[in-house]
Amino acid sequence: MLDTRELGRRPGSQREFTFTAPAPADLGIDVLGVAEGTPVEIDLRLEAVMEGVLVTGSASTELTGECVRCLDPISEEVEARFQELFVYDDGHHDVDEDEENEVRRLEKDMLDLEPVLRDAVVLALPFQPLCEEDCPGLCTECGAHLAEDPAHSHEAPIDPRWAGLATLQQDDSKTTD
Repeated sequence: MLDTRELGRRPGSQREFTFTAPAPADLGIDVLGVAEGTPVEIDLRLEAVMEGVLVTGSASTELTGECVRCLDPISEEVEARFQELFVYDDGHHDVDEDEENEVRRLEKDMLDLEPVLRDAVVLALPFQPLCEEDCPGLCTECGAHLAEDPAHSHEAPIDPRWAGLATLQQDDSKTTD
């Protein structure tokens, strides 16, 4: 929670902050995210406007996870930018029910930055995280790591309708030996 009282509800007044905070739990997606407690560097500008406080900033932190193709561990930096208006919660604003869920409110001149940070970081994550841009992944038949064995191959699969003939061919080769 950040205190906005020093802005004084004077439109145009602003404050800048730079601080480090621990990452909240479950910040990310299934295969890639920020470990709980990881330091998050946050740069903020709070600006008083007529309706409330405009928060503009960026957050940068370390991501950990796994490649979606080969399941190797991934570690990379992410920077997320955000801008959000927090409306004063003094009951003077007419907001219909549809907008009510989209509006963030100040609670006694305090703003909760975690939901904004969570939205910004999750939206900045890659949709399909890869260890390398051209990661070949795993073999679909046996699970071999294709980056370590690029010449990996299997015999051509036998059509199940002809599988019975393959056993006859094997039996025939045994009788001629």
